[in-house]
Amino acid sequence: MANQLLRLDRRGLVLLYIFLGTLRESGARHIQYLVPEETDKGFFVGNISKDLGLEPWELAERRVRIVSRGKTPLFALNPRSGSLVTAGRIDREELCETMSSCILNIEILVEDTLKIYGVEVEIMDINDNAPSFREEEVEIKVSEHATPGSRFPLPNARDPDVGINSLQRYQLNSNSYFSLQVRGRTDGAKNPELVLEGSLDREKEAAHLLFLTALDGGDPIRQGTVPIRVVVLDINDHIPKFTQSVYRVSVPENLSSGTRVLVVNATDPDEGINGEVVYSFRDVESRASEIFQLDSQTGEVLIQGPLDFEKYRFYEMEIQGQDGGGLSTTAKMLITVVDVNDNAPEITITSSTNSVLENSPPGTVIALLNVQDQDSGENGQVSCFIPNNLPFNLEKTYGYYYKLMTNRVLDREHIQSYNITLTATDQGRPPLSTKTHISLDVADDNDNAPTFAHSSYSAYILENNARGASFFSVTALDRDSEENARVTYSLVEDTAQGAPLSSYISINSDTGILYALHSFDYEQFRDLQLQVMARDSGDPPLSSNVSLSIFVLDQNDNTPEILYPTLPTDGSTGVELAPRSAEPGYLVTKVVAVDRDSGQNAWLSYRLLKASEPGLFTVGLHTGEVHTVRALLDRDALKQSLVVAVQDHGQPPLSATVTLTVAVADSIPELLADLGSLESPTNPNDSSLTLYLVVAVAAVSCVFLAFVIVLLALRLRRWHTSRLLQASRGGLASVPTSHFVGVDRVQAFLKTYSHEVSLTADSRKSHLIFPQPNYADTLISHESCEKSEPLLIVEDSLTGVVKCEPTSNQQAPPNTDWRFSQAQRPGTSGSQNGDETGTWPNNQFDTEMLQAMILASASEAADGSSTLGGGAGTMGLSARYGPQFTLQHVPDYRQNVYIPGSNATLTNAAGKRDGKAPAGGNGNKKKSGKKEKK
Repeated sequence: MANQLLRLDRRGLVLLYIFLGTLRESGARHIQYLVPEETDKGFFVGNISKDLGLEPWELAERRVRIVSRGKTPLFALNPRSGSLVTAGRIDREELCETMSSCILNIEILVEDTLKIYGVEVEIMDINDNAPSFREEEVEIKVSEHATPGSRFPLPNARDPDVGINSLQRYQLNSNSYFSLQVRGRTDGAKNPELVLEGSLDREKEAAHLLFLTALDGGDPIRQGTVPIRVVVLDINDHIPKFTQSVYRVSVPENLSSGTRVLVVNATDPDEGINGEVVYSFRDVESRASEIFQLDSQTGEVLIQGPLDFEKYRFYEMEIQGQDGGGLSTTAKMLITVVDVNDNAPEITITSSTNSVLENSPPGTVIALLNVQDQDSGENGQVSCFIPNNLPFNLEKTYGYYYKLMTNRVLDREHIQSYNITLTATDQGRPPLSTKTHISLDVADDNDNAPTFAHSSYSAYILENNARGASFFSVTALDRDSEENARVTYSLVEDTAQGAPLSSYISINSDTGILYALHSFDYEQFRDLQLQVMARDSGDPPLSSNVSLSIFVLDQNDNTPEILYPTLPTDGSTGVELAPRSAEPGYLVTKVVAVDRDSGQNAWLSYRLLKASEPGLFTVGLHTGEVHTVRALLDRDALKQSLVVAVQDHGQPPLSATVTLTVAVADSIPELLADLGSLESPTNPNDSSLTLYLVVAVAAVSCVFLAFVIVLLALRLRRWHTSRLLQASRGGLASVPTSHFVGVDRVQAFLKTYSHEVSLTADSRKSHLIFPQPNYADTLISHESCEKSEPLLIVEDSLTGVVKCEPTSNQQAPPNTDWRFSQAQRPGTSGSQNGDETGTWPNNQFDTEMLQAMILASASEAADGSSTLGGGAGTMGLSARYGPQFTLQHVPDYRQNVYIPGSNATLTNAAGKRDGKAPAGGNGNKKKSGKKEKK
């Protein structure tokens, strides 16, 4: 039943407190609420969202929270209803103890605006504690001679509740000797006293048992009872008396343990045990009993625990002095704790950010912090500051709250992070201070464009470069970080010679390496101007350009181009006139050539490569002018052929040749008259040449067949002898392996020979080829012989012989020190290329001129003389290539001899190795002869 009444009482109090809280909120400056103690978790305290002017859903959006200072939170915010509720069970007695009014201050923080609101919550007491006595039983000794009206102090009951719920009155059970009286103290407390109503008689009743009951004013009323045993003693008629009824003392809070606070003294005029006074604390709180210690014999009050001004500033205690006869008296002791600057300020960072964007405007809030000092007075006055060299300042906002904000624009590229030292100092003597640190990183903003190391770049690339090869690289740096510093490269769109730059050059977007997409030609364009863009990855991206000049370096890739003399379009050869009366040094003509390259690659030099009459003409090394060296003689040929080589100075050098035909005549009519006197000899019996060729081939075949038969006979003989030796000696270990030739070697020897005969009975040209045997693959004996050189048969006066001569066993290796270009090879093969003029004629005029020269050479070779300046065995090569060239250095031009006036070509590959001149021949050395009409 009592529990039900208590529940009803709690419900009524809750409604009353809510109503009173609403009334108090309407008139108060700050937000105030009332809440009863001992409520369950989640109990509604007040509509905080409404009082803040917010909607319930805005609490979470605007990050509204209760500022906690490290203690267990007593209240919480309900984001759904927007109300302030209890976070757990609240015990007013635990929070405020003896204080009549229990008010809790909390701070509400709105983080998006960084505003602080103060809220006062008053905890209302309920009657949840019954009065109680500290002693389980009280014993009072009373002399039998005690006079009526004597007073004996009784223990006080304690009730943690306040107001009507606190201790209200005492009751004593009914008896004949004692009554109860209550005296009030200055602090409002009530001291019960036992009053003797009549005389005691120890012989009738030695002890009396009484019950003292303490009652509060709650509904229902709670009470506590303690038994009192009154012992009747023998007479002791003097009561101890203190020197002071109230002892006052002030002590600093930093006293060490064992320090004496004061000394109390009480005297008793009785003698003996009745005059000995014993001191003790009476009705002292447990907290005070832990701090102070009373010596029962001397009356010294000592410190045994730490004093803390911030927790308890005042202590009131009652000291009792009792003699040996049981008489006692009391005195008050009032101890005031004096504050000492023993607490350093406390810095609590309520809200902070660890990074701030650079270029943020001044006044950007970095952190919200609270500074407090638990000391009082000047000791509790705190000032907070930061170093002056930082771009920040502190601004005091609400109470002891400060805002840390920027005072100028930050630059991450200058300073990337700050370590801010916050210092809080109080005004005590000596002052105490506290430091805390806030690390702040400056977040990057894309405020720096990429920069190149140079304002412009120059790159060089050789022409004819490989496609896709890298030739240069550019690098740009961005002072920003991460994505804002990631640079990509590109080419600014432009055109060169009508084509986009991207078709010539590409760039790696990540590394800045440039690649050539084309093989450049220095002769097409020599430089390329472009812009390289470097762009970062910021938002928005920043970019910068740099000019790049690409210069194409020349390579010697163009042969000299001969401008003069030019080749006629009709296929004939141009003729330069040289009068027979020309003196030495006479300028015949000039070779003009250019080179499309530049620099050293375009420096040209001229030299006379070949001349039909060595020593007659010279060519200027740098001018290309053709001058006569000596005076022209009558014996000099009418037509002179000069091969001039034009060479540049590149590495490697390139060259071109041109053939000049110089006609020796004083005038064009004289030249035509001299040319008309030349007659190409004709013979209707040229068909006899075919017969001679057939006879020569048959003779060579017979010799070859006889050689093979002899070789087989020798090998069979050696093989037979070896079989006999093997039968007689049991082996042929002593016979050299070089004496053996197998049948396979004979077959290989036979395969090295072939015959190709091309005969045309009705034509004036026969073509006979004697392929040269492959001596490298054939074993040659001392008995073998070679074919002799075939005779050069002209018209009907040519004959041929075949002879055998012993030759060496070993074949000389081919000479690789001399090579001729296609233009330098004699015969019609040397004039097949239209770009290079050969040494042999292409038109009828040249044919008639060369006919006489060949006939003369053939007859001179027969009698060992030559009018062309060549010795025996040279076939006029000295006149063509100079005296240093002989048949041992030059390929035999008789391999492919062109016979004017016929279609026959005689080829002999074996004659080259023999180095023999023709056996005989007839020719016409004179300039005049039978003329042949054109």
